[in-house]
Amino acid sequence: MTQPVSLLFGVHAHQPVGNFPEVLADAHQRCYKPFLEVLYRYPQFRFALHISGWLLDYLIDHYPEDIALLREMVIRDQVELFGAGDTEPVLAAIPNRDRIGQIEMFSDKLETKLGKRPVGAWLTERVWEATVVPALADCGIRYVIVDDYHFLCAGKTAAELNGYFTTEEDGRVLDLFPISEALRYRLPFSPAHEVVAYIESQAHANVGGRGIAAIYFDDIEKFGIWPETYHWVYEKGWLDNFIQGILASSLIRTQHYRDYHIAEKTRGIVYLPTTSYIEMNEWTLPAEPANIYASLVRQAKTAGWYEGQKAFLRGGIWKNFFSRYPESNWMHKRMLSLSSRLALLREPTHDEIMKRKLYEAQANDAYWHGLFGGLYLPHLRRAVFRALIELEAMLDACEMRAARFVEDTDLDGIEELYLQNGRIQAVLKLDGTGSICELDSYALKHNFGDTLRRQVEHYYEHLHRSGSGFQHNGAGIASAHERVSFKHKIDAADLEADDHMRSLFVDRLNGGFITYQHPAGPAEGPGWSVGLLSESVLKNIELAGNGVYVSYRFLPRASGVFSTEINIAMPSCDGWGGRYIHDGAILCGFGQLLELSAMTDLTLDDNVLGGSVKLKISSPVALIAQPCYSVSQSEGGFEKIMQAVTLTLEWALRMDEVVVSLEISGGQGITIAA
Repeated sequence: MTQPVSLLFGVHAHQPVGNFPEVLADAHQRCYKPFLEVLYRYPQFRFALHISGWLLDYLIDHYPEDIALLREMVIRDQVELFGAGDTEPVLAAIPNRDRIGQIEMFSDKLETKLGKRPVGAWLTERVWEATVVPALADCGIRYVIVDDYHFLCAGKTAAELNGYFTTEEDGRVLDLFPISEALRYRLPFSPAHEVVAYIESQAHANVGGRGIAAIYFDDIEKFGIWPETYHWVYEKGWLDNFIQGILASSLIRTQHYRDYHIAEKTRGIVYLPTTSYIEMNEWTLPAEPANIYASLVRQAKTAGWYEGQKAFLRGGIWKNFFSRYPESNWMHKRMLSLSSRLALLREPTHDEIMKRKLYEAQANDAYWHGLFGGLYLPHLRRAVFRALIELEAMLDACEMRAARFVEDTDLDGIEELYLQNGRIQAVLKLDGTGSICELDSYALKHNFGDTLRRQVEHYYEHLHRSGSGFQHNGAGIASAHERVSFKHKIDAADLEADDHMRSLFVDRLNGGFITYQHPAGPAEGPGWSVGLLSESVLKNIELAGNGVYVSYRFLPRASGVFSTEINIAMPSCDGWGGRYIHDGAILCGFGQLLELSAMTDLTLDDNVLGGSVKLKISSPVALIAQPCYSVSQSEGGFEKIMQAVTLTLEWALRMDEVVVSLEISGGQGITIAA
């Protein structure tokens, strides 16, 4: 006798911490609101939902009527809530103490706001490492969902993956559900009746024996936000048709994960390798290996053996993003350092306030880049640095650090020198460039060094090979993974890789980079200054008040043309709120080219920042100011994103010394409630 297949249907809703309000409003209008409204009309259709803690808070504040609808569906047992880390961190990338803190915070929030405490959890980006098992189990999580691909990599066959398995680590037990890739690629892109028929086909294969499950859990944004999906899912009725087809089928029953978990027994023990979903394994690789990997995949598909053996043709792991992108690694290691400081705080009077800032800085989105990751999006990196800078100021208010110290923060074998005076902080990379890689204003809660070096990306090959538009074969609509489209005109110059980090005060003499030596032993002078020496220039960097002052003394052997490049992260980027001001007049916006001769001062004013940076030079200088763009990919297509304002100052060496300063104004200091 044929037994019905249990459809375990789940969706994951998330928006990055710090995302634009207009993006959130659009996501609500095109996805979250209509999805909940459609599902509400079908009480018999059981489903699971994970909504990240930050997004849940936002929707409660801005769209309480939708959350009221969701709460009612929870009460009538239509929805099973799934837990996770509160700010959507990759659990494997944060310390165990923070894993527990994040999971508990979110479980408490779900219980308080929606009335149910979760026993299942969503793993951010389905990143699996066995090290996360103890924290999940200790927080009362009994099962998580990962891709079926993870199980194939462990040697399981596709035919086995219709129930849950058990793993253990350090004496803790956790059960694992395999998400069906076949369903993940069909929903909602294939016609509804075809998806229903596919699920029914699994029931036909189930004659007696254990109850089998069709397991789906994927981004809710596919139901309205991805290109073409709003029209397809709601206006053309795909979601209604899908639900009606499921409920009308005698071969399918919708079921909660928790009910299936209680009713059925584990399929046995399994140990999964460290991995994520298939696409992520390509995105984590540097450009050249990623292109080799993609070529091998194409060859395997052409030869016809890919589907059967894809688990043994693997790319990288999620943490490779830290070795691929120095900027990601820097944020991550700064976060880990502050997490340690918070954990060691002798008097944790304000522990909860600081913990929330730490957790904001652990949100995953700004740490990686692929089709969806947000490392290339300045506003997402800015949200991480804002939280880090606020937390650092709070920690300093409890236990002040030294004004000057050296450490290898990012573990790359090159030390960094920190200078801080309580108002601003400058971090120098002691790699010979004598440049500043991080410049923080505690009042503005902003890192002016938060820029991104342009490097070759694996998707550049798509840009070189493809024209605009996309190809898609078959009925339904195209997934974002299948399309190639262009949001901006992209030129060859936009794809050129940088030959240096995009830091502040990168110096050249006659076009060649200057190499500085950092003096060994204790420094002379105030604690917030440092002297650097090269064959032709003596460079001194000093903090005073809210300004950084860089003086250059040119030795007799120096001749020709000297220049310094200052890359500054201004939040308005090429938007309307950023402008250059000189002598009280607005010259142009940050997204435009500006050339001045014999200038001595220029103000960079930014409405988004709520402050400004005043550039001053002791001797007249030629200046070129221009935007620095990088080319990114997203589900909406390839686009150019402004990363920084690049100021290039140039002198013919006719003077012995010149001083360049950046004076920061605006914002308010950090205060901590008693």
